[in-house]
Amino acid sequence: MQKAFMDQAAGAYAGLTKPRRRLWQAGLALALIALGASTAGWSWLRLRAPAMPSSVVTGNGRIEAEHVNISAKTAGRVVEVLVEEGALVTQGQVLARIDTAELEAQGRKAQSEIRRAQQFLNEAEAAVRQYESEVVLAEQQLSRTTQLAAKGYSAKQTLDQRTSAKASADAALSAARAKVAQAKEAIGSARAENERIETSIVDATLVAPRTGRIEYRVAEPGEVVASGGTVVTLLDVSNVYMTVFLPTGLVGKLAIGTEARILLDAFPDLAIPARVTFVAAKAQFTPKEVETKSEREKLMFRVKVTVDPELVKKNIEKVRTGLPGVAYIKLDSETPWPAKLQSRLTQQ
Repeated sequence: MQKAFMDQAAGAYAGLTKPRRRLWQAGLALALIALGASTAGWSWLRLRAPAMPSSVVTGNGRIEAEHVNISAKTAGRVVEVLVEEGALVTQGQVLARIDTAELEAQGRKAQSEIRRAQQFLNEAEAAVRQYESEVVLAEQQLSRTTQLAAKGYSAKQTLDQRTSAKASADAALSAARAKVAQAKEAIGSARAENERIETSIVDATLVAPRTGRIEYRVAEPGEVVASGGTVVTLLDVSNVYMTVFLPTGLVGKLAIGTEARILLDAFPDLAIPARVTFVAAKAQFTPKEVETKSEREKLMFRVKVTVDPELVKKNIEKVRTGLPGVAYIKLDSETPWPAKLQSRLTQQ
């Protein structure tokens, strides 16, 4: 049959004109090239794709990390930004500074209020001591006059005067004591305001709340930022994960802590150990990045696969976010991982 087909083809070729023969030859060459490329591609896929047991499910995703906005607590002008985009910073490292001239002026005013309130307190306490002595004197005079009046040696008018003087002294003492309380409240208020300003001055120096990598410099020196305005953004590379989407039938078998592996396109032979740390409570549509329309129309569950934090800590200089790859999740803990998903990282 093959010989007959070849004879027919040869006969047809012999009957073609010279221009048509050239077209026929070009078409045959393209067909052979396409066939060869298809065969080679299929062979490459067979070599690259690891044979996975049915208990291992996969999902495509990218390496991600938590974003932290480093923001100014109070409005002000950015004096300096001390880090560049992509720089790895450690917890407590100074990232930027906000101008504190206005806050420092407010601090001096608050300290002046403290001194003024302290002076007022001193005067009020002196007045209290004065009125306390006057009350003692008024009590003594009233006591003597009362005794004399009882024996008929003092006029009633004098007794009334001593009684009134005692009441006036008591009232003056009460007023002086109230001023002491007011002065103490003023001192407390002024000190609290001063502490608030000092805290704001400290907060004007922006530091890294955790170890991470600078993603963006949002503000530059000389720019004025509002209260809460972001100056730089930080990626917390100590918490690295990949988000994948899995269908209902598979998600029902997942548990938090399920063992996983991640293979990145940039490092296809380096299996990264990870575990499932989050499974969405509700199904949702897959993200727009999914290529086919049929997959976007399916309801999927978001699953978070987090890389071992200790491993990340040891290799923090090499951590890069945004790298695409595939997460492999093992539903059956008894089934061993295929050799393709074993590497020096999984054995550490």
